[in-house]
Amino acid sequence: MADIRLKAYALATLVFAADRFTKWLVETRVSFTDTYTVIPGFFDIIHTQNTGVAFGLFAGSTSGLRPLILSALSVAAIALVGAMLWKARQMDRLSVAGLALVLGGAAGNVFDRIAWGRVTDFLEFYIGSLHWPTFNLADSAIVVGSGLLLMDLLRPNRQPART
Repeated sequence: MADIRLKAYALATLVFAADRFTKWLVETRVSFTDTYTVIPGFFDIIHTQNTGVAFGLFAGSTSGLRPLILSALSVAAIALVGAMLWKARQMDRLSVAGLALVLGGAAGNVFDRIAWGRVTDFLEFYIGSLHWPTFNLADSAIVVGSGLLLMDLLRPNRQPART
C-alpha cells in the first residue's frame, strides 16, 4: 500500500493543478463583463479579482504592506499544514484528506497572491438579490477540507471494547 503521505501530497497537488487550470480558463476566456449563467437565478460563472483574503476581507486596505503580510501569513499556514501532513500515518483518513484539501487550496490561492497580488474568483451563487461572495476552486477545497476536519473532530472516538 502506498504511503499515506504520498497520497495526501498527491491530492494537494491535484487540487492545486485543478485550481490553476480553472483560473487559467476564466482568465483567458471570460472577460470582466461576461456572465455565463449555469443555473438561472442561482449560479453564474463570472470573472473577478480579489486583492483581499477570503470573501474579499481587507480588499479595501490601502496599506502597501497588505500583500506582503497576506502572502507571509499564507505561506506560514501552508508550511504548518504541510508539516502536519508529514505525520499523516498517525492521523485518521478523514483528517488527512481534510488537511490535503486545505493545503492544495491554500497553495493555489497563495500562488496567485504572490505572482499577481490578487486571486481570481469566478463562482457566483445567489438567490434573487442575495449573493454569496464570489469564490474559486481553491476556496471550495479549503471549505470542504475544513468541514472534513471538523467532522473528524466532532466524531466520537472509537475505543476497543474491554473484555
